[in-house]
Amino acid sequence: MKTLNKIKGDKAEAQAVNFLKKQKYKILETNYRNKLGEIDIVAQKGKTICFVEVKQRQTATYGLPCEAVDRRKQHKIARTGQLFLLQNHLTNAEVCFCVVEILDESINLIENAFEI
Repeated sequence: MKTLNKIKGDKAEAQAVNFLKKQKYKILETNYRNKLGEIDIVAQKGKTICFVEVKQRQTATYGLPCEAVDRRKQHKIARTGQLFLLQNHLTNAEVCFCVVEILDESINLIENAFEI
């Protein structure tokens, strides 16, 4: 049985996918996993491969959702993304790291949220 957090996370990721599609992103993978970690959404816009982390909060009492993507999480996403690129023969692709934050009912895309 799925936990409540898993159900909320799945709903947020589905909202993020729909939002990205409206922004002309092509969704390549959702919940991509490898031995190094997990990336919520792998998308493509133009020639750029985008690794997208989805964060949701009901209120900003404890900070914005994007603030939860700390340095440790950024490095984990980057390492996981590198393996994705290798496995898919995309080592020369342009790459960006994005965060989709969902706060209450508003959705915000932060393109190039961090660099590694």
